Amino acid sequence: MAQIVVVRHGHVEGIQPERFRGRMDLELTAVGYRQAHATAARIAHHWRPVMVYTSPMGRCVATGQVIANAIGTQFAVLDDLNDIDYGEWQGKSHQEMCQHSPALYRRWLASPDLVRFPGGESLQQLSARVVDALRLIVQQHPEATTVIVGHNSGNRALLLQALGLPLSAYWRIVQDPCGLNEIVTTDGLMSVQRMNDTAHLERQDNVVTD
Repeated sequence: MAQIVVVRHGHVEGIQPERFRGRMDLELTAVGYRQAHATAARIAHHWRPVMVYTSPMGRCVATGQVIANAIGTQFAVLDDLNDIDYGEWQGKSHQEMCQHSPALYRRWLASPDLVRFPGGESLQQLSARVVDALRLIVQQHPEATTVIVGHNSGNRALLLQALGLPLSAYWRIVQDPCGLNEIVTTDGLMSVQRMNDTAHLERQDNVVTD
């Protein structure tokens, strides 16, 4: 049995009000670091991971380093875990794109699986990348627990794959900063045991979870 603990990175600027962050290399805020440390303590208490894998974005690397230090293991960067490429929309606010490209913005909210961002990626391309990273991790650690530190979009795609749901269900899954998910593979069958668990953050005072 392989266990994969999937974590979204900690809080960064641009989550509220929301921007299309994507490949913007944002640093964790002070809140984000508090979330990362609380998440690391939770993982160290409940699991015994042998490895931490992160997206190359700084917010994920920083979160992954905190987790790896807490559990006493190494971490490695996997490029395929990178956030979706928003292309020309990167760095823009949702309000800006709603006004600038209203038809495409409405399609993103109604049918995200039918959108490819101008100069960027589609959900199909994102899903192919992150699922291939998951395949590699399970192949290398078929009987162990590992941690993935990724992004809102990529984590949604991983969970949809594990649940056997189409990309059109993208908006039905929520991923808060440092929310915990657990994917288990047994005899080639994949199941989701935990999703967007933020109990470890709710015990903190004045922690932003948006």
